[in-house]
Parts: sequence; structure tokens; C-alpha cells
Amino acid sequence: MQKQGALINYVEPDSIAAEAGLEKGDVIRSVNGNPVTDLIDYKFLTTDEFLEIEVLKKSGEEWIIEIDKEFDEDLGLGFETATFDGIISCQNRCVFCFVDQMPAGMRKSLYIKDDDYRLSFLQGNFVTLTNLTAEAMQRIINMRLSPLYISVHTTNPDLRVKMLRNKKAARVMEQLQQLADAGIEMHTQIVLCPGINDGAELDRTLDDLTGFWPAVQSVAIVPVGLTGHRAGLTELRTVTPEEARDLINRINSRQQELRRKTGKTLVYLSDEFYLKAQMPIPPSEHYDDFAQLENGVGMVRLLYEDIAMARKNIPDKINPPRKVILATGILGEQAIKPMIEELNEVKGLWIDIFSVQNRFFGGAVTVTGLVTGSDIIHAFRERDLSGDLLVIPSVMCKKTEAVFLDDLTPQDLERRLGIKVSLIDISNGLDGFLDVLFNRRERDG
Repeated sequence: MQKQGALINYVEPDSIAAEAGLEKGDVIRSVNGNPVTDLIDYKFLTTDEFLEIEVLKKSGEEWIIEIDKEFDEDLGLGFETATFDGIISCQNRCVFCFVDQMPAGMRKSLYIKDDDYRLSFLQGNFVTLTNLTAEAMQRIINMRLSPLYISVHTTNPDLRVKMLRNKKAARVMEQLQQLADAGIEMHTQIVLCPGINDGAELDRTLDDLTGFWPAVQSVAIVPVGLTGHRAGLTELRTVTPEEARDLINRINSRQQELRRKTGKTLVYLSDEFYLKAQMPIPPSEHYDDFAQLENGVGMVRLLYEDIAMARKNIPDKINPPRKVILATGILGEQAIKPMIEELNEVKGLWIDIFSVQNRFFGGAVTVTGLVTGSDIIHAFRERDLSGDLLVIPSVMCKKTEAVFLDDLTPQDLERRLGIKVSLIDISNGLDGFLDVLFNRRERDG
């Protein structure tokens, strides 16, 4: 029998599921006679007080398990994936698609293009809505799958068809209206491609999207990312520093007007624009609830706030002396330089910012999250660096494991460079970074 359903990856000890005999590797086929196609189904169906669960055991046996429990009481199960029937794949051929710009020979998972409304709700993935069926739209409305994260790029139907290279892209305003009418909140994004969806086209898009407030809770504008692997693809160019400065100045008046009208900035520029323009990062209140951090909107401001809070934990001196090398992308160096200058006031500590040129994807890629292990190795050897510790931001690795995009690991770097490597995560504050710096608690990659 084919193992369709929810593959169990974890069973919490002493949980309802454990007592019922469920194990890792078992597959839930249905709950109260209803198929379980994703985590949304599972969470909805298992809120009931009485459950009849059809299970395919890893041994091949078929079980029917009956469970009496409190309403909304959790069974204590974890699953390998959030969707149990596969991922809804992208049907677009966007002119700026980053997946199309990746070099050959990387792991297969990096070439997957998802455009799955379920992952938008569950994980904050951006979707274009071009593959959304009438049934899926009705499910979103009926189950109130809110908020959703939507890639709009432009509200001009003809231009959106041209950018996404999909005729179904023209319906975006109709779809946004339908979601807004149903009370579904949306976070939207615009990938800005100079000469295509900027200028008057951007003004039109922003007018349309902010017109959906309060259903549209945020609009993020991010610059197009281009790698060195664009042979045969649409000719595009990156945003220049001058264009970034002009955009910041133009958007500023709109943001002030929106704050007066809605109480929120509502339209946000990614940090990359400010860094490229060498203009100040806005204050914390500008970012409201920091709704689009994953899109690089407000991350630098949060970092600066974390630095201010961490000052009380920074000693005047350390002994024995220590030299630390901190790897970062080109833009990342601009963001963290003030922090490093302050930390270098600590007697006995020297931190060398090690900005890494991205050779793997191409020099136009300057963000820290796309630096690979091979990039670090090449730049480290080229500069003949040495020190007691090499610190690497965890954003360079997969979320689920310490592996770079080129499949190298921090341990590979240790062996090849002959230096201790620590992977640090600063997304939840600087305490872990400071622990590593001052040798209070090593966090090995």
C-alpha cells in the first residue's frame, strides 16, 4: 500500500500519541474519515474531543486508533514536512527568479520552486497566487488562513504577465480584493527591477496596495538579486547607489503620509537600499511590528538595538588576549562595522571584520546569507589571515543544519583553514555572540 498521508517524524514522550502506540515512521492516513493532506488539516481535525485515526504502521500493518481527549488538546506529534501531499510548485518563469540563476551541480532541494499557499500561511513563504485554484481560494477564506505573504511586484496586469511570464498573473488585483473582502490579512513584496517596475509603475503599485489597508498590513520593496549565472536569461541590472538614494527620498514622503493616515509606515524598504545608498537606517518605530524581517527589512535596526542592550555585558578587558575573525558579506560589513569598532575598545580583544567577495554566485551578490563555504576558504587564504577563532553568522547555513549552500560545513573549514570555527546566531540577540567572543561558552559549528 502506498504511504500517502502524514509521515510522523517525532512522538513526544508520555503524550497521547505515545500512549496510543504511534511511532516515528508511522503514517496517519485519515482523521475521523477525513484525509490529512497538510499540517493545516491535521491541526484542524485533531482539535475534536473524539478522534478515529487511520494509521499505516511502519511495519505495514493498518491500525484504527480511537482517542478520547480534551478539546484542542495536542496529540504530541511532529511531522517531516508541513505538506503531506507534496509541494505546490511554481508555474511562473519570473524574469528575476533566483533559482534560475544558480550554478549547476548543487543539491536538488535548492532548485525546488514552491508557490504553495499553505507554506505561505504556515511558514511565511511568499506566493504569487498564479496557481491558486478556486477551491484553494475558498479553503483560504473558509479556514481563515491569515496572514498570507504575497509576491505582487506590480499591479499593472500586462506588466505582471511580462515579469512573471504567466498569463494568470494578470488577475492579482481581483485576487487581492477577494482576500481583503474575506478579512484575510496580507504581507506583500515588490522585487524592484530598475527600468521595469520602478518609477511611475512603482507609484501605481504602491497606490493600489496601500489602498487595501488594513487587509494589506505591509509592503516590502526589495532590490532584485542578480548572480553571475544569467546566461540566456532576461537582461536585468542591479539598483545603483544613486537610485537607492532617490528611492529612499521619494518613498519617505509617502511613508509619512501613510503614518498619518494609518498609524503605520506600511511601505518599507529593505535594509539593502539604505546600506547601498550609505544613508542612515530608520529608527525602530519606523518598522512598527517588524513584519518583514525575513525579507531583510529592519534587521540592521534590530541589530543596533541589540548592541545597545548588550553593552552592560561587555567587559573592559579580557585575559588572555584573543584575536577573532568575523566573516560577513560585503553589505554586512557596513552594517556591523560600528559594533565591531565598539567591541575593539575591549582591552585584549581584537576583531577583524572579514568581508567575503561572493565568487560562487558572482560579485554582484553582496548579502551575507549567500556567502558559501568555498567563498570563505578562498578569501581567507587570499588574505593570509590568522587568529584564534573564525566566527561565521548562521545565516550563511541552512536553517535546519550547519551546511553552507555549496554543501561544505564549518568542520570542513576548520580542517582546510586550520582555525577553530564557531557558528553564531544573532537573530535572537547578541548574548550568544558575546559568549563566543569572550570565551564564556564556545558554540562550535
